[in-house]
Amino acid sequence: MVIADILQRFWENILDRPSGPLALRFLLQPAMATLFAIRDGIKDARAGRSPYFWTVLSKPDERRQRLNEGLRSTGKIIVLAVILDTVYQFIELGTFYPGEALVVAFVLAFVPYLLIRGPAARIARWWSGRPAPHG
Repeated sequence: MVIADILQRFWENILDRPSGPLALRFLLQPAMATLFAIRDGIKDARAGRSPYFWTVLSKPDERRQRLNEGLRSTGKIIVLAVILDTVYQFIELGTFYPGEALVVAFVLAFVPYLLIRGPAARIARWWSGRPAPHG
């Protein structure tokens, strides 16, 4: 019963966030992550590197390095997301759930970066007329 209660509270709290105080962060943080992803995707295209997300999924020998790059690029956004969610939780809930703050930070900051960087590199590569990397 305890796990079910925790999961129910978790989902209710997560779903209430976009309509509560500090809701603008649900637009600003993914937008910042997208800008960093575009910047890094352009760098990937110039360097002739393989698409980011595909490399993370399919090349175990490069996975750690590429994930570290992404975390370095989005680290400040993730920290800001955790801080803002902590403030939100104290204002709205009167307490702090660190797991919820980490999930929200990851979804708002890293997921958009992960999804946008590869397509940004492909577009930059197409725009510049460079061939796609092999392998």
